[in-house]
Amino acid sequence: MASTTTGTSTGSASRRRASFADPGYQAFMILRTGFTVAPILFGLDKFANLLVDWPTYLAPWIDDIFPGSAQAAMYTVGVIEIVAGLVVAVAPRFGGWLVAGWLAGIIVNLLTIPGYYDIALRDFGLLLAAVALARLARRYRAERP
Repeated sequence: MASTTTGTSTGSASRRRASFADPGYQAFMILRTGFTVAPILFGLDKFANLLVDWPTYLAPWIDDIFPGSAQAAMYTVGVIEIVAGLVVAVAPRFGGWLVAGWLAGIIVNLLTIPGYYDIALRDFGLLLAAVALARLARRYRAERP
């Protein structure tokens, strides 16, 4: 009986090592970690403006729609980004699509501000990576090494 238990735990450890050796799983974990940490950190910075003056990235037409100041809008954006990062951490299959949708909205915002097209292009690359995360999460959903 003891050998069966030992064999099972050894088999589990072996599967865990095999998962970590899989380049697809490694890519999934890199994207999952990145899309958990980055939105949370950037969301928190919306309250401090340490990295950049975030309200300058808000298109005037969105500022006109949103009640209050541009900074108040950034507070809302920050909360949404923090939640998106937490969703990726807990449910990357859904969180990847959530982040991709959020990035699509950011891209539309940036394309309506002259001079921010390079950032919109960067965010399009991030959107593609978020879609890749969602697709990989479907593949690796049952594996929890």
